[in-house]
Amino acid sequence: MNYALVAEQFFNGFQLGIILFLMAAGLTLIFGIMDLVNLAHGTLYMFGAFFAATVADLTGSFTWAILLAIPMAMVAGIILEVLVLRTLYVRNHLDQVLATFGLIIFFNELFLVVFGAGGLAIRLPPELQGTTGLGGGVTVPIYRLFIIAMGLVVAIGLYFLVVKTRIGMLIRAGASNREMVGALGIDIKLLYTAVFGLGAALAGFAGMIVAPITQAQSGMGEDVLILAFVVIVIGGIGSIRGAFLASIIVGVIDTMGRSFIDVALLAVMPANAADTAGPAISSMLIYLLMAAILAFKPQGLFPPRGI
Repeated sequence: MNYALVAEQFFNGFQLGIILFLMAAGLTLIFGIMDLVNLAHGTLYMFGAFFAATVADLTGSFTWAILLAIPMAMVAGIILEVLVLRTLYVRNHLDQVLATFGLIIFFNELFLVVFGAGGLAIRLPPELQGTTGLGGGVTVPIYRLFIIAMGLVVAIGLYFLVVKTRIGMLIRAGASNREMVGALGIDIKLLYTAVFGLGAALAGFAGMIVAPITQAQSGMGEDVLILAFVVIVIGGIGSIRGAFLASIIVGVIDTMGRSFIDVALLAVMPANAADTAGPAISSMLIYLLMAAILAFKPQGLFPPRGI
């Protein structure tokens, strides 16, 4: 067995897990506190990617692209919440699903018209290009290390915000009993807007940092949104800790499965059959895990206890 290859794929899975965490953290806060099924969360991911690509094209700076695109994604999320999503809080989940699915179609077509089918690329600065060795023959791209580092910084900052600050206390209280929070004089609408803006910034940041790898493209948020929903079901709806750990689990399982299941199947079936069955089985793994979690622990691996 090529242990260096296994280590590299594990590293890639960990990096995917970081991206999923940035998506799932905002999604689980929005659903856990606001009880809003927001299928348009992937659209916020797309917003971030296109905002960063546009700023990078105008300024020629990757740093400015990230620094300016984060507040832009937050403002876009707040505007979307105030103008559209706020009216859905009193509606049932089916209405929320239909309305936010409509937003997906609208914004995908809008971005397709404005930016074209080719999308926008972001060129990395020289210091983030190339690869580096981690020892033992393991070589990884420098930019993927950057993604992991930034994701861990955001995860620590988010944990501190939710656990150690007054805003975090209100977020946790709103998740536990929103009626009581409102009765104590807290502006629930303002709290909801702040939480949605935070979730939009996290999703947008995920789109920004992945855009140099995949490009900013119309419809890029759908696949990652599905994985983010799987993550919050496995981790526990409303739990930041659960979102982080479940994201890493899902990222590693998905990447390792796609890399090695077809190879393992060669031992028991012909090559053409293994090439066909491998991708199908690997794509099923995380959903089988989710089904098992729902069967034995319906609240998720780490149901929220304050976060």
